[in-house]
Amino acid sequence: APDTSLFVPVPLKPGLGGAAEEDVGAELTRPLDKGEVLKHLNKFYKRKEIQRLGVENGLDARLFHQAFISFRKYIMESSSVSADLHIILNDICCGFVVLGHVDDLFPFFLRHAKQIFPMLDCMDDLRKISDLRLPPNWYPDARAIQRKIIFHAGPTNSGKTYHAIQRFLSAKSGIYCGPLKLLAHEIFQKSNDANVPCDLVTGEERVFANEDARQAPHVACTIEMCSTNTPYEVAVIDEIQMIRDPARGWAWTRALLGLCAEEIHVCGEPAAIDLVTELMYTTGEEVEVRNYKRLTPLTVLDYPLESLDNLRPGDCIVCFSKNDIYSVSRQIEARGLECAVIYGSLPPGTKLEQAKKFNDPDDPCKILVATDAIGMGLNLCIRRIIFNSIVKPTVNEKGEKEIDSITTSQALQIAGRAGRFGSSFKQGEVTAMHRDDLVRLREILGEAVPPVRAAGLHPTPEQIEMFAYHLPDATLSNLIDIFVSLSQVDGMYFVCNIDDFKFIADMIQHIPLNLRSRYVFCTAPLNRKEPFVCTTLLKFARQFSRNEPLTFDWLCRHTKWPLAAPKNIKELIHLEAVHDVFDLYLWLSYRFLDMFPDAVLVRDIQKKLDDIIQIGVCNITKLIRASQSAAAPGTAEVVPEDFPLSKDARVVSGRQGAASTEALSIAVEAAGLRRARSSRPSRLGSRQEDLKSYGRGSLANRLLQEGLLTQEMLRQLESEWQDQHRNGRYGIGSKRDDQHSSKETRKKRK
Repeated sequence: APDTSLFVPVPLKPGLGGAAEEDVGAELTRPLDKGEVLKHLNKFYKRKEIQRLGVENGLDARLFHQAFISFRKYIMESSSVSADLHIILNDICCGFVVLGHVDDLFPFFLRHAKQIFPMLDCMDDLRKISDLRLPPNWYPDARAIQRKIIFHAGPTNSGKTYHAIQRFLSAKSGIYCGPLKLLAHEIFQKSNDANVPCDLVTGEERVFANEDARQAPHVACTIEMCSTNTPYEVAVIDEIQMIRDPARGWAWTRALLGLCAEEIHVCGEPAAIDLVTELMYTTGEEVEVRNYKRLTPLTVLDYPLESLDNLRPGDCIVCFSKNDIYSVSRQIEARGLECAVIYGSLPPGTKLEQAKKFNDPDDPCKILVATDAIGMGLNLCIRRIIFNSIVKPTVNEKGEKEIDSITTSQALQIAGRAGRFGSSFKQGEVTAMHRDDLVRLREILGEAVPPVRAAGLHPTPEQIEMFAYHLPDATLSNLIDIFVSLSQVDGMYFVCNIDDFKFIADMIQHIPLNLRSRYVFCTAPLNRKEPFVCTTLLKFARQFSRNEPLTFDWLCRHTKWPLAAPKNIKELIHLEAVHDVFDLYLWLSYRFLDMFPDAVLVRDIQKKLDDIIQIGVCNITKLIRASQSAAAPGTAEVVPEDFPLSKDARVVSGRQGAASTEALSIAVEAAGLRRARSSRPSRLGSRQEDLKSYGRGSLANRLLQEGLLTQEMLRQLESEWQDQHRNGRYGIGSKRDDQHSSKETRKKRK
């Protein structure tokens, strides 16, 4: 059954009558006594027979109530109603049992209900449009050929992708589909270096191997950009286990079911073998499985690192938040060691430069501090992976924030980066920073990876257009909600999380755009964590709606280009946001070339910005020190980057960020979590600096100064977090750890 809470009633104005509209019903009978009418309408509402008829016509209790309130208001506030309704009401009020009964109002009530809930009249059509039970049938070109499916299964560093790429290079034509721009770029480079002309296609970029821009027979692309209409001899789908990804899984499903290639080579975890085999059974295609073993040994050490004094060349410390990256990198450089830094929001060029710096045997930089961004897409010479923590902030399928231990799949993907085949280290090692984490890490790595059980799906623009035809008054966000509510999928599929899509849809709802353009804007790669990027997309949409091209000069004025090298962390984060804005412009330029005409100029300044960001990252510890000295004494800046903004968060233009309650509470929670983790007994020795630095952040200080927050509100937020932590909301640490953390907090307050 559909979620009827998503059905938004269309308002109907009461009939106002007037000289031009005579009340025919009153002429034929007499004026209505509204008091009597109200009494009989309420009797009509309470009748069980009427409620049952409502259910039979698609009106559940909620819709029935809403429709009745609207029907009653319409009759009571109208100076005249249709003649047939007037006569029925008159007969009922006069007590003409033979002529009128309250049940006779039902056809008029149902007619009114269908006017305010137009979906009731076309529910069967809507169900057919949102029926997602046979995805293979969406790709007739692929179904017209007999494809050979080869599954290359194995762990990280097993050579599975290498063998698939060798077949790709030897084919007359081929397509590589990867999850990251970095991976697509690597195959593009490798292919052209091997004298196999290959184009590059990502959401923001098209690079042709041929100077005359003729399409090459080979193409390397990000998976969302693959063509399901072009025939190829060989297709490679990398990281197939991502078919289960709550947000992006649909792209792997589309590629697997829809690519027109004689041979489809899929690479990934063995956990996806059964699902791929089942999916291919529905298309009548067999799957050949080729298993690979890791090429170099990987050892889980018996001892933790415990102190940064124990670091060795080739070590990589993995953190799960930017604040931990900043803290660890500063402590490392305080010991006279150089370190490279890689995290998700860095531009691809900066990541590659940092990887190159770390890999270079002649460079004094021998330590890497990174997030799980190193899990795929970068070739790194790592001897030992050290998990700084094994808990990771995530957003679940419902869009709710959670903090939980990393999964076995994530742990294996990251740990597997140590001891890469062909690097200077012939074997890999993995450990944790702290002893209690190492015990749990060993358990996680020892567990079997749960099988991938379902593949993601996503509504197409055509399906949404058909929905809009039937429901012209619904917003795009509401259309998507109703689509998902009505959609039917079988057990092998699920509908992907559409929160990012709805976030943009709600943000630009007030801007007049046609449906197709609105849909394209909603699928743009937006970083919801950055208010500056959100406000820029809003400005893009507003100017687009006025049919005013977004020129290079306009973009330079908006981003205040040219920009200087960052002096502190806040400025570095802003530069990363500007880089995202340039990406957004380039992405839109390939969909609306006439409205975003200066892609070449924007790409040039984006490369310059990449160089500026690299300077900042190379001097990251200086930026951290500058940030801390600019804040109140003894405090450090809290960067609430672990979770995206909610759709209710107020987007604030410029560099000041979002002053929303949720953003603030996230910042306090993030800071509190880090303080609680820092105060565990086993960690006090090496993390005294953390305890001092993770105090009240500059965001909180700024909100206090601007009068948006009081000291009492801040104390209450911190108190609420501590209560939640003591109650085990996050499931982190033991009871003893929680008690210790609470004592530490009370001491600090005193």
